[in-house]
Amino acid sequence: MAYLQPADYPNYGLPAGTTADWITAATALINSYCRRPDLNVVQYTERLRVTSGSQAARLSYLPLAPLGDATTPIVSIEGRYAKPRRGEMANDALFEMAWAFALPGQWTAIDPASMDCDADTGELTLPWNVLGLPYNEVMVTYTAGLSTIGDDVKTACAQIVRNAQSTPALNASKTKIDTMQMQYFSSSLVDETVQAWLRPYVANRLG
Repeated sequence: MAYLQPADYPNYGLPAGTTADWITAATALINSYCRRPDLNVVQYTERLRVTSGSQAARLSYLPLAPLGDATTPIVSIEGRYAKPRRGEMANDALFEMAWAFALPGQWTAIDPASMDCDADTGELTLPWNVLGLPYNEVMVTYTAGLSTIGDDVKTACAQIVRNAQSTPALNASKTKIDTMQMQYFSSSLVDETVQAWLRPYVANRLG
C-alpha cells in the first residue's frame, strides 16, 4: 500500500496533480532502503543464533506490534540446544547428558508468556530448558510494523518524490515512473534527511 494518499498531498507539500506512479515508486524505494517488504504490520519468521551465556536474541524488524485482534506480537517460538560452536560448551557434563537423551537438535515449543519481550528494541530474553541448558538457537514467528503510517514516513515519501522530480534524468515527460529507474538514483533520492526519518524502521543485522 502506498504511504501517501491523494488527500495527503497538500499536507506534505506535493501538488494535487501528482500521479500515483510517483508515490508507488517512492514507497517501493522506502521498502528497499528499510530492507523489508512493507512498513505496515506483517508477519516474519526468523531463525536466530543465541549468543553464548546471554539467553537473549534480538529480532530484526521493529517495532514489534500485534496483528489484527492478537494481543502479542509473538505468534510462536521454538528453541533448541544445537551443537555448540567452538568455545561455547559451558558445561561438559550437561552437554554429554543432553546428547545422551537426544536433546540437541530437537525443537521445543516455548510459551511466549515465559519470556520477556521488548517491543521497541526487539530483544527477547529466553527461559532455560528442562535440563538447565540455555537454548542457543531459536525460531521465532512474530509480527512487526506500523499499525498507522506516521508523519515521518509520509514526509519521507513526499521528500523522495520531490527529490525525484528535481532530478533531470527523472523529471522527463513521462506518464509512468519506472521503479528500477528510481532505484538507480536511490543514493541521491534517499538523502540524509530521508534517512534520518526512516532510521527507526531499517531492519537490523540484514545486509
